[in-house]
Amino acid sequence: MNRRQYLHRSLSILSALYLVPTKLFAQPKRDWPAIEVLQNGWRHLVPKNFDVVSLRPRINISRAEQAKRFTPLEIEVLFEEGTENPYSSPYNEETRPGIYTCRACSLPLFSSEMKYDSKTGWPSFFTSIPDHMSKKADYKLIWPRTEYHCSKCGSHQGHVFKDGPPPTYERWCNNGVCLNFIAKNSA
Repeated sequence: MNRRQYLHRSLSILSALYLVPTKLFAQPKRDWPAIEVLQNGWRHLVPKNFDVVSLRPRINISRAEQAKRFTPLEIEVLFEEGTENPYSSPYNEETRPGIYTCRACSLPLFSSEMKYDSKTGWPSFFTSIPDHMSKKADYKLIWPRTEYHCSKCGSHQGHVFKDGPPPTYERWCNNGVCLNFIAKNSA
C-alpha cells in the first residue's frame, strides 16, 4: 500500500467515525418552551435567607486568594481544569430541592430540577441556568469535547456531552468539588 492509499483509507475511516454517530444517534425535536420555563424558573428553589449572587461584575480570583480559600484538589479542578475522581462527590446522591452554585464565587449554575443520575460518577444535569456558563473546545484527550466554566469567575466546572436524557439530550457532567449545594429548606 502506498502513502496515498494509506492516507485515503485513514481519512475515510476517520470521517466514517465522525459522521456515522451523528446519523445513528440523531435526536428528536426538543421541547424548548418547557426547557426555558425550567431554566428561568429556578429562583423558587432559593432559600429565603440566601442572597443570590449576580452575574456581573465578573471577578478574577488571584493565586494568593486561591491558596487561602481552597484545598489543593479544588485548586486543581477549579483553576487548572483538572477532574476529580468519579463517585467521590456527595452530590451524586443529593436529591433535596435546591440550587447548585459555583464553589468559587457562589453564582447559581443549576437547580435540583435539572439534575439526574447519569451513572457516570459525577453530578450530572440536562441543562443549566442561562448565561451562567461559558463554553470552549477542549482537546486534552485528542477527541474534541465541550468544556464549560462559570461565567462570573471563570472557574472550570466540567464538560457537556450529547448523550443526556430528553428533553435536551445533553449531559452537563460537573465536578462535585466545583459546586456548593444550597437546600431550599435550609435555615
